[in-house]
Order: sequence, then C-alpha cells, then structure tokens
Amino acid sequence: MPFVTTNHARTFYRLEGNEGLPVLVLSHSIGVDHGMWEPQVRDLLPHFQVLRYDTRGHGASDSPPGEYSIEQLGRDVLALADALKLRRFAFCGLSMGGAIGQWLAVNAADRLTELVLANSSARFGTPELWSTRIQAVQKGGMAAIVEMVMQRFFSAKSLAHSNPFAASTRSLLLGTGPAGYISCCAALRDFDFTEHLPQIKIPTLVITGDKDVSTPFAGNGETLFRDIVGARLVRLPAAHLSNLETPRSFLAALFSFLKPQAATSQDVLQAGFEIRRAVLGDEHVDRAIANSTAFTEDFQNLVTQYAWGSIWRRPYLDARTRRLLVLSTMATLGRWEEFRMHVSKGLMHDLELCDLKEILLQTAIYAGVPAANTGFHIAEQEIERNREPGDSHL
Repeated sequence: MPFVTTNHARTFYRLEGNEGLPVLVLSHSIGVDHGMWEPQVRDLLPHFQVLRYDTRGHGASDSPPGEYSIEQLGRDVLALADALKLRRFAFCGLSMGGAIGQWLAVNAADRLTELVLANSSARFGTPELWSTRIQAVQKGGMAAIVEMVMQRFFSAKSLAHSNPFAASTRSLLLGTGPAGYISCCAALRDFDFTEHLPQIKIPTLVITGDKDVSTPFAGNGETLFRDIVGARLVRLPAAHLSNLETPRSFLAALFSFLKPQAATSQDVLQAGFEIRRAVLGDEHVDRAIANSTAFTEDFQNLVTQYAWGSIWRRPYLDARTRRLLVLSTMATLGRWEEFRMHVSKGLMHDLELCDLKEILLQTAIYAGVPAANTGFHIAEQEIERNREPGDSHL
C-alpha cells in the first residue's frame, strides 16, 4: 500500500502518471478523501503526473489525537512531496484543500508552479459555527451532521436526482472517523488568512460555485479573487463540491488555467504536427508531407495548424473521443476515405471493435441505414486488415 510516514503520521497517497510530466497535487475537502477527484483523474493523466492523498484524519491516513492546524496540514504536503522527490508542483485544493494551498503559496512559494483554490476561503465562517459542529459530532458522531453537510456539499437538484457522486460522498462522510474530522474542524475554525492573501504571488485560479452556501462568492471567493494579485476567476453553477457536481466544467477550468494553448501560429503548427503524428502515425504524415507541392503546401499547413494544432490539441476531450466524433461525422457525410483512415489508425491505437459497432449503430439511427451499411463494410475490411494471428473473429 502507498503510505509515507512523516511528521509522526502515516499518509496514504496515490501517485499516478508518467514521470517527467508536470506534477499536479489534488487536495480534498473536509469529510471526504482522495477519491473525490476520481471524475477528473483519467483526463488529467495524459498531461500530468497526479498526486492525490488523504489528509490526516481522513480516509486511510492516520488520525493522531489533538487539534490540527492548516500549517500542520501544509507541512504534511511538503513532507509527502519530499518523500516522493517531487520538487515543484501545481496545487489544486478544494475547500479545506484550498486553505492548505494558501498556506503553501505563502510559506513554500518556491515549491508551487500554479495554485487553484476551489470553493475555498481565507476564513471559513465563525469560530462559533465550528464549535457547534464539533459538539454535534462529539455527541452524535458523523450521523449527527451528515444531512446538514450533504445539503452544503450538493445542490438540492443533485440530491433530488440521486446524483451518484452524492450517494458515494454520503457514505464517505459517514465513514470518516469522528476524531479526525473534529481535529480538522479545529484547523478550519482557527484559520484566517485574510491579511496574508496579498503575499501570494503564484499564478492563481479561483473557482467558485453559484449554489455554494458553505463558501459563497460574496466574502469568500470574491475576497480571494480581489486580494490575490493577478488571480483569475471561474464561476460554476454548482454547490460546494463543484468538481463532483459539474465535473466536466471543473476539468475545463483546470485545463484552461494549467495548459494554455500555444500563442504563436508557428507554435500551433508545430504542436499540430506532433498531434497529427500521434493520431495518424509517422508513415501517414511523412507521406502527406512528401506528396505536398507548392500548390497544396498551404492547405497542408492549414489542416495541421487548425484541425490538429487547435482542435485536436484541446485537452477537454481525449483523443479517443475526438476520433469517435470524427468517425460519426465522416460516416454521416459519406466521407469514406477519411472514415477508412481513422478506422485503420484507430484500431492501431485506442479503438476497440465495440467502439466501431456503437458508432455505426448510432449512424444507422440518425444518418440512415445505407450510410451505416457502407460504414460496417469498410470497418470489417479494416478490422480484417489489422487482425493479428490468433485474434478472434467477430
């Protein structure tokens, strides 16, 4: 099991992705664990080495007795990064995780490349609010606050429509150890970073939820955005756990901030050639370049720069999804040469037979049986051509 013992406590973590990629640390809210980030991780991994961890008092990490502080939780992050030999990293924290991020940005600025503060604040309510919550948990355990917290974590619409993330979050909340939860409540009770915000010089993105009653924009995200010099702001139609209520929009905000598009046309063209080679293969691209003439060269550059360098390079959809969209569009329009090429190259990379079948069944319903019939015929030809000895038949 991936544990690191630092600062007299054992921390559970997951480090995923390829070495050499930029590192992104994800820090969760109070009352849940590192699994909160599951909706984003798959799409982040092609671009980042992702470190998730359970804050002390939560999940599989230890819950040492006594009250915690945000400084202590921040030092846990630094110790974990040191143990894993991660010198610099981007940090994204939601709620309590955002408080940890603020502390890191002031006290360990040389370690951070970027900072994302989601549904967070420089000061989380009043000490009385946290004292009341602590007393409730002391008397009745996590069951005493679960309904109240769930109504803050998720909007009424999400709860009414049985959002699956809401169901799993409720289970996590109930399974959180009361002692560890109370210790982190004390950390948030005592946290007030209002006067320190102007010291944050790290490029910062503030994400807020328009339905968030725990850290509403007024007095919370508004303060972070106003007092952190150069901060950017994204407002989502979500409650407190915005990454679970609007997972795709949250991911898009991360990508827009952490992976901005290349600025110059030459950069875009170069990036386009890299993506084009990754999707279609070196042989195809080399042949296209070799066959270009003075008459067609500008067209080749147009396709490479805008189709591959601008659209295919956008991180919001993965390459498999974009290829499926291309196949559906090409079948619908009867662009069979392009369809055949993407079937062939897709089978060499990330497409499976079930993907092709579903696309063509969808085409049959929305674009007509004749188009799907031609598509199935071409797909079978390419499946046979790409079949290796020993592969089963359809």
